[in-house]
Amino acid sequence: MTGRISLLAFVAAGGAVQALPAMPAFEFWAVLFPGAVLASILIRLFLPAPWPTRILLPLWAGLLGLAITAARVEHRLNDALAAGNENKVARVELRIASLPRLSPDGRQFEADVISSMPEGVPGRILVSWQAPGWAGPYGRADRAPADFPDLIPGQVWRMALTLKTPVGRRNPHAFDYESHLFAQGIRATGSVRGQPRYLDTQAWASLEIIANRARHHVRAAMQPHLEGKRYGAVLLALSIGDQASVEPGDWQVFNRTGITHLVSISGSHVTMIAAMGGVLVFWIWRRMRWRGRYLAERMPAQVAAALGALCVAWLYCLLAGWGVPARRTFFMLAVLAAAYVLRMPLSASRLLIMVAFVVVLLDPWALLAGGFWLSFGAVGVLLASPGWWGQPVGEGQPDRLESVKRFLMRAAHLQLAITMALMPALALIFHEVSLASPLANAYAIPVISLVVTPLSLLLAAAALVPAPAPVAPALAWAGHAALDAMMAPTVWLAGWQAASFTVAAAPWALTLLALAGIAWAAMPHGLPGRRLAWLLIVPALAWRPPKPPEGGWTLHALDVGQGGAIVIQTARHALLFDAGLRNSAASDAGERIVRPFLRAHGIGRLDAFIVSHADIDHAGGVRSVLDGVPVQQSFSSFDLDAYLRRESRLLGRPGDLPPLPLAVSPCRYGLAWRIDGVSFEFLWPLASREDASAETGSKERNDQSCVLRVRGRYHSALLPADIGAGPEAELVARELGPVDVVLAAHHGSRTSSSASFVDHVGAAHAIAQAGPWNRYGHPHPAVQERWERSGARFWRTDRHGAVTVASRADGLDVRAARQVSRRYWQAY
Repeated sequence: MTGRISLLAFVAAGGAVQALPAMPAFEFWAVLFPGAVLASILIRLFLPAPWPTRILLPLWAGLLGLAITAARVEHRLNDALAAGNENKVARVELRIASLPRLSPDGRQFEADVISSMPEGVPGRILVSWQAPGWAGPYGRADRAPADFPDLIPGQVWRMALTLKTPVGRRNPHAFDYESHLFAQGIRATGSVRGQPRYLDTQAWASLEIIANRARHHVRAAMQPHLEGKRYGAVLLALSIGDQASVEPGDWQVFNRTGITHLVSISGSHVTMIAAMGGVLVFWIWRRMRWRGRYLAERMPAQVAAALGALCVAWLYCLLAGWGVPARRTFFMLAVLAAAYVLRMPLSASRLLIMVAFVVVLLDPWALLAGGFWLSFGAVGVLLASPGWWGQPVGEGQPDRLESVKRFLMRAAHLQLAITMALMPALALIFHEVSLASPLANAYAIPVISLVVTPLSLLLAAAALVPAPAPVAPALAWAGHAALDAMMAPTVWLAGWQAASFTVAAAPWALTLLALAGIAWAAMPHGLPGRRLAWLLIVPALAWRPPKPPEGGWTLHALDVGQGGAIVIQTARHALLFDAGLRNSAASDAGERIVRPFLRAHGIGRLDAFIVSHADIDHAGGVRSVLDGVPVQQSFSSFDLDAYLRRESRLLGRPGDLPPLPLAVSPCRYGLAWRIDGVSFEFLWPLASREDASAETGSKERNDQSCVLRVRGRYHSALLPADIGAGPEAELVARELGPVDVVLAAHHGSRTSSSASFVDHVGAAHAIAQAGPWNRYGHPHPAVQERWERSGARFWRTDRHGAVTVASRADGLDVRAARQVSRRYWQAY
């Protein structure tokens, strides 16, 4: 037990480092280790055996984990982009290290930097190579895919790159892009400028490059056989772990039905392939001779099969990209194989703890991946499953029908147990729990694991190795036919209203209570209250964040990059002002940021949705919001229905419209309403114009923006969207009056926030929603200085992340996401 506690202490210490807002100074270590030595001496002197060993081993294991993780973090932090190279062009000689992500208009890959001019470029960067002539946010169906050279891992190129420190969107309870890149060792991003020059190929530079070259050749061989197949990208993902081509709509289906783990290379796939390899080795080993003796006489066939299965698993994990689930599975199989070969007894708890220790020792940032917790949780349920249901005693040998019935019942029970056990983790990570998961997994697991995955691997082998002409196409057809048949009921389940339910982000205390309940339920059969322990997960799943009091309001200025999106909550209602930017035909802020934020805050519907004007950085996410959230009433300065119809044509989906709100109205001066003791009033435009659509001039659209004033019992806020100095002057002339919080108009552009307007409103806080290093230079330094000179605190979402303002009786509380949950890897 002391050994297991020591390994857990090492893992926990590594996790503690990942939660630090900043790395400790030298003085911390200068006090910690001498203090630990002194404590160890005192424990040795004053405590009787065996207590010193039981205390000191976990203590020093934890300190060792703390020191090793901190040292690796410091090393990675020091490998940073020099300040003088920020957003500047550098000439870099690099080696492609990862499998490039392919898109019609670009390529993206990780690269190892060999040399640079000037110096000060990190060792690992993420390179984006875009085709000349941007296709626009909606893409162009008539545009042929760009002509790129065949980019292969191991190639050496000389490129001119605009380098930047990674900065991602930072919103409460949302995916942290910066931590994701930091965990991969990526310390800068680079955009290609000009025409790169190919220099050489270093095919054997590292094991990573060798594995990714193999993945590249497998992908290139498989792609001709998958063209035109609806789920061809899924077959590719199951073969080599390349998920970049899987459509966003498919991921939504997988998430709602709880089968996401099946359409990526997971532990079950690795285990199955390893088992097949082990069986094959076992069969061959018992029949082959060498120098007149059977190989089984030199080494037992079971041992050879275990080693063979481990080798197959290792090769498959490398082909899959060596992600956290693959690493966890390989090390688990390695520990099992070692225990079998050495005849060592190994319990489930020892297995899990040893594998966790090895994974964290090799990669301390694995703890940041949601897959780490989900995969270990699922395996823990599998290993503990006999303890839930027990074994029948005193019964005779069942017949075949009874055996099948019992097997199906146990499989159903196990799937239900896994679904319930992972609910708190899924709720914490995705804020959505699938109720259709047990049913979908019941038929999806055998189809994908036993049919689709083996066929996709056979397809990869047949496409890569010369085989008779009909073999590869036949395998591609068979694999896709099985997957297509499985997806038919899955798509229906995903469309079912009750397929999943959203879960608000619960406090850590309730999440820990839920995990404690799961651990209690996993205890051996017969423990008192074990079956009722599942009820401890209910508080975390039923949690709803506290709402503002009557007359109070909470405003969330989301970090959506170069765009606008504001969520306002009152005691019983929620309002959305703008929906952010559309980045491409398949991605927009409404789907990536706004909807996850609403789920995390327990907002299931919008009582009002205001789209200030038809610019794509404010209206780009409207379609996704309407698709995913019921809306009671919308207001806009343009014809919303016509805008959505035009957008559907640009997306190549004419007639594919999202559900419209129950009521659609224009915003205009004088329109007002009051809810929960908070009044909302439009101050601009003076008259609505239905022709102020996306096809009118940019300045005209901006100056027609809806301007909303929010006045509660204690404080007021003003949302002027993108109006310029002219409409601002009109508002001042109408005696707008002072406000407490104001959104800096037009993202802080110098054509807005005029001196007379800033002085007139006298705001205590001004917020500029802008993207880092945006090409417009927003917010303009003169505008920021003007607001600060007037006495306002100036907040920027590109530097502070999402800004939350709470109006309460005891004052105005303003917080920024990067300050509330700061981590050591953040650029700002």
